[in-house]
Amino acid sequence: MPEQPGKNAIEVRGVRKVFGTGEAQVAALDTVSVAIRENEFFTLLGPSGCGKTTLLRLIAGFDFPSEGEILLYGEDIAPLPPFKRPVNTVFQSYALFPHMTVAQNIGFGLEMLGKPKAEIQARVARMLKLVKMEALAGRRTSQISGGQQQRVALARALAPQPKVLLLDEPLSALDYKLRKEMQIELKRLQHETGITFIFVTHDQEEALTMSDRIAVMSSGKILQVGAPRDIYDRPAERFVADFIGETNFLKGTVVSKKSGVASVKLASDATVAAGFPEGFDPSGAVTVVVRPEHADLVADAAKGTVAGILANVVYFGTDTHYHVKLDGGDNFIVRHQNSRSGAVAFAPGAKVGIVFEDDGARILRD
Repeated sequence: MPEQPGKNAIEVRGVRKVFGTGEAQVAALDTVSVAIRENEFFTLLGPSGCGKTTLLRLIAGFDFPSEGEILLYGEDIAPLPPFKRPVNTVFQSYALFPHMTVAQNIGFGLEMLGKPKAEIQARVARMLKLVKMEALAGRRTSQISGGQQQRVALARALAPQPKVLLLDEPLSALDYKLRKEMQIELKRLQHETGITFIFVTHDQEEALTMSDRIAVMSSGKILQVGAPRDIYDRPAERFVADFIGETNFLKGTVVSKKSGVASVKLASDATVAAGFPEGFDPSGAVTVVVRPEHADLVADAAKGTVAGILANVVYFGTDTHYHVKLDGGDNFIVRHQNSRSGAVAFAPGAKVGIVFEDDGARILRD
């Protein structure tokens, strides 16, 4: 199946997946459509039960859609079994053969494909170098660490040179420090191989760190697709803003609108300017969201966009969170990045103002 430069690697068109029958019927995927570009690191992000793993299984061929099409470089692969798809999967449990060496595990899939011995040896050597495991080629996988096992699983999946590599939460079993290291390694591997990676996770930090684009899922639907910065800074729906990172939610009423910006009166009687997504026409009661780092504290409450009483100060090492009880009763968190030069000290109980950055406030669909 030849690749076509500049084309989509995977296209999911109107896919539904229904489990059960009659009244017990459940739609795990509800008319999902998404295009995944070739040579990109694409992440399906969402909470447990949102449908992300179901979608991955449909692309892999472990299950079949109830409706819709799945195209690989323009060819419908939905009816094809897994072994007839140029797609490989790395699972949460690495499923390595403990009685085999690292090199034997990597070469196993190539042997099953009937590749010549010399080609297998050359490909295994390249994969060992790619994942930096040359020194452990002869060791059994039962004798290496979890992080090393994960590298072997990746090398084994990459060895047959699939068009698309599917990764089903492969980092979840690793400790925090190793997981952070492997996030960088995964992105390096994707860049060096040029293979399209489709990564499934419920971890927002993983998604933001590694992805070229992210699809945020909930209840069997894709709510928003975009680059990490767009998803974080310009969420289209309340669920997206709430699921990814920390967010302040303020209740208000739209007073006026002009050129994609609304004037919103908050519960405190303060009026703020808030942008809103294209195609959305906010009116009446709305929710305004502001990220904690898109606001700043000022000692003079009168100079703030909103004002309140500083209730608590929480030090996190890299940054400090200031918890403010706004005049209208809402809670608000301001995040300051810490530096060695220090920052202006604000004491709990003080009356403070909060200034929003330009375009820091947004109205979202509830």
